Amino acid sequence: MSIGMSEEHADLAESLRGWAAGLAGADVARAAEHEPDEAFSATWKAVVEMGVAAIGLPESLGGSDGTTLDVAVALEACAHHLVPGPLLGTAAAALLAPEAVGATVAAGGSIGLATRPGGPVWDAAGASSVVLPDPDGTWWLVPSAVLDLRPVVGLDLTRRAAPGVDLPLADLPDAVALPGLDAARVHRVVVTLAAAEAAGVARWCLDTAVAYAKVREQFGRPIGAFQAVKHLCAQMLETAEAVTAAAWDVAVASAAGEEQWAFAADVAAITCMEGAVENARTAIQVLGGIGFTFEHDAHLYYRRAQALRSLVGSPDDAAVRLADRAADGVRRQLVVDLEGRDAEVRPAVREQVAAIAALPEPERRAALADAGLLAPHWPAPYGRDADAVAQLVIDEELAAAGVERPDLVIAGWALPTIIEHGTDAQRERFVAPSLRGELVWCQLFSEPGSGSDLASLRTRAERVEGGWALTGQKVWTSLADRADWGICLARTDPDAPAHQGITYFLVDLRSPGIEVRPLREMTGEALFNEVFLDAVFVPDELVVARPGDGWRLARTTLANERVAMGSARLATSTERAVEIAAADDLGAVARAAVGRSVALSTVCSLIGLRSTLRSLAGHRPGAESSVAKLLGVRNRQDGAELVVALAGDRLALLGADAPDVWEMLNTRCLSIAGGTTQILRNIAGERLLGLPRG
Repeated sequence: MSIGMSEEHADLAESLRGWAAGLAGADVARAAEHEPDEAFSATWKAVVEMGVAAIGLPESLGGSDGTTLDVAVALEACAHHLVPGPLLGTAAAALLAPEAVGATVAAGGSIGLATRPGGPVWDAAGASSVVLPDPDGTWWLVPSAVLDLRPVVGLDLTRRAAPGVDLPLADLPDAVALPGLDAARVHRVVVTLAAAEAAGVARWCLDTAVAYAKVREQFGRPIGAFQAVKHLCAQMLETAEAVTAAAWDVAVASAAGEEQWAFAADVAAITCMEGAVENARTAIQVLGGIGFTFEHDAHLYYRRAQALRSLVGSPDDAAVRLADRAADGVRRQLVVDLEGRDAEVRPAVREQVAAIAALPEPERRAALADAGLLAPHWPAPYGRDADAVAQLVIDEELAAAGVERPDLVIAGWALPTIIEHGTDAQRERFVAPSLRGELVWCQLFSEPGSGSDLASLRTRAERVEGGWALTGQKVWTSLADRADWGICLARTDPDAPAHQGITYFLVDLRSPGIEVRPLREMTGEALFNEVFLDAVFVPDELVVARPGDGWRLARTTLANERVAMGSARLATSTERAVEIAAADDLGAVARAAVGRSVALSTVCSLIGLRSTLRSLAGHRPGAESSVAKLLGVRNRQDGAELVVALAGDRLALLGADAPDVWEMLNTRCLSIAGGTTQILRNIAGERLLGLPRG
């Protein structure tokens, strides 16, 4: 997937990827390994003819009048196939000083760039001019002819840089001052375009590793069938999605004002560069010995990723800046432009929400349920069959009116199954009362010996007159101590294959034969329970669908899936870490850790936003929705541990009742509940990446 979300950007990315593949950039880079000057002139001519370098220039200067996001989409596509040459420096100069460099770029010239006084000059070979800063902060455009630039073959074999210039720039012939430029703006532009290239690198590494894992055999099986390799590839997918989201956002933020752009640039500097390096490393690991050869392209991408990270500066420095910005109250403001599609929906929703907001607090839930606003994506009469636009409008209006939608908890899983597969009598009996909060549900799925492996469950249901007798043990059941009803899976045909012979029951928790025993967790509390069923009678009318349909029903989701707008607020523990950073005099290492937490929390929101935008465009959720839980769990767990770490030796005085300690202990369950992280990575590897089953 391209960093661009629109059809136009998808088409641009696809077109440029096809064109870039034909340039055989990796082969060109190898062939020019010992040529520091003019190594990529033929490739650069193709880049100019394609118009890539001039995308960001105004039409009046011979460009395409493209946005920063347009340029980023193009650079991502070119980096995916490792197009060599001075594209990054030239594209950055075109955005920074279009009037000064436009004629040169439009005519096919390239521009070198240094990001600090005396620093290396990027893309120096064959450059017509160079953008340079002097020590007093003035930026200049200097003709290469008056500089003694000596390009070298460095780590990145697809680019050429020259040692820094240590001259009084104002005295050089034909040097032109570039008013309006400062180090901060140059840094933001460079990070934005380098992030786009990092996204292309990260995605190529993922694609290459997965393709190899599908065909390379060891011990008579494709290596992608081995869980260790599958997990490496799934982690690469998580990283690629994070890099893609951050690279997209920093390009979008370039039009959102300096404060927002600076915040997004620091998120990208942390996420994108390190993510590209990490995926390149992992790709080499999956490729094994072949990945370590000079003939394979993997090392060229690894070199490019390392060089990009050096270009934008230390991720730790970016993390410190990000922590300071967050402590000053800055957050990435996530905005969805509905482009007028909300006009028909909003007035009626606003009127209904206003009426509900006027009610006393205890009466609001019933009113929300009756209006179909609790789960608007559900079918009428329980919801509104709301599409993505209507769902966002409802969320916005509820938030504006200060009306909080209650969490349906387990009912949010039980009711969709009843709505889609249950009888009219079941729907009438359970759906509306549950929405109004009159019935509380629990989920009787997990067992001591099965966990996520529901196919191995042992709770049995035996035929009796008028129904079934359920016997077995369930565990990790939240709310069982106060639930009215439970959704329960039990085996009705012990001779059927593992995924068959399972039936979906609705169990009255007040039935004889049920014993609920609280399980005390590491927090000291008892959220979970063991539930013992001893010949518990369930009448036939409380079987959902047909006996044997349980496995299929357990995986039910309504076709019209929930769409939600991400919040500018960071994860709870990250906000707490920022609060500590704002109040305490933390050292640079601790502040960098806070900044990294802010970056990850922001990326999680961005991934949610991209999923929402896909829904608005009428597409099914992509990989970003599938990796959201994996990244979200890491975000919450790492953030909670960071907060505790910031307490230092004061932690010795804090018990489990301290909020920060409780959060740290409680979030340990997140990588277990609802499917362990390892199981989810297996699923991602098989269903999203197409790796073979083990």
